[in-house]
Amino acid sequence: MTVRKPLSPIQPLSPLPQPAVGTAWKPSPDVTAVHLPQGPLRPGRLPRRVPARVLRQILCLLPLLLVSVVAVQHRSVLVEGFGHLRAAEWPWLLAAAGATCLTWVAAACTRQGAVVDRLPRRRLLATQFAAGSANHLLPTGLGAGAVNLRFMTVCGIPLARSSAALALYLLAESVARLTLLAGLLLAFPDALRFGALLPHGAMGPLLLAVAGALVVAAAVLLLVRRLRTAVVSFLRTSLCELRSVHTRPSRALALWGGSLAFPALQAAGLVLVGLSLGLPVPPVHMAVAYLAATVAVALVPTPGGLGSVEAALVVALVAAGGPVAVATAVVLAYRIITVWLPLLPGALTLGALVRLKVI
Repeated sequence: MTVRKPLSPIQPLSPLPQPAVGTAWKPSPDVTAVHLPQGPLRPGRLPRRVPARVLRQILCLLPLLLVSVVAVQHRSVLVEGFGHLRAAEWPWLLAAAGATCLTWVAAACTRQGAVVDRLPRRRLLATQFAAGSANHLLPTGLGAGAVNLRFMTVCGIPLARSSAALALYLLAESVARLTLLAGLLLAFPDALRFGALLPHGAMGPLLLAVAGALVVAAAVLLLVRRLRTAVVSFLRTSLCELRSVHTRPSRALALWGGSLAFPALQAAGLVLVGLSLGLPVPPVHMAVAYLAATVAVALVPTPGGLGSVEAALVVALVAAGGPVAVATAVVLAYRIITVWLPLLPGALTLGALVRLKVI
């Protein structure tokens, strides 16, 4: 028979020795289950931020990557468009390319006219060239708007005034485009058959959709107080900027003159391409068709209007009296000149402007 020994009383654990102030903390030899770092403890660090240089290099390469992706997605359009360019008359195509280059000058004039402050001319023109490339890579208007907003803030214009100037530019360009279209339709009422632009019975649902969107937007503004306050503040700043611009005749002339010249030069480019391919439509009717098509697709949020603009232009040219095959060839050749040829140089310019900290 074994006799059990009585249990010894539980001895309290001795506290671990504390290091002296200013000395490195070392773990006790008894602590073997936890792997602790050797040497003095360092305060916790947040994840390192991406260096500005690396971020700038990424932003420089991003436009080129987007250009490659868009080109691969639309490679069939590019091949067919270049095929039509080979059969066109080159003097007219060179004139169309010249009209496209002048659109960047008109955009620069309009941007300068939208602000009272003087902007650097060369940088402003280069920014418009780069903004055109960014506009074809992002939903309509967002790319160019972001590039110009950044450019104006870098030039020292506050963000509120830069946003107001951007809104003023969009308003002036829209009013000028609609005014030009209305004037041509009054002068040439038979230039376009509007019934051919939309499917039968589509006008009523389209108007209802637009009215419903306006009602929803008005209800949101009335119900959301913060949004209403922000919109009111933005409108107040925009009206102040509008008054300031129109107190200087040179700025007002640049704003409205550039706004009228921009769509007129775009329409002239399409007319010149149509003449190079022998489209049997009067030049004024081609211009009206272009303006009507661009107004119709203004609310379609596709990158640079890719796809939607081509379809609307073909329909508008056919409605103006052109054959479907020739109208398609004209539209493809026109988009090659105005979109695809400047796309890569514009992306390179955008990367250079980011690298030089212009935007």
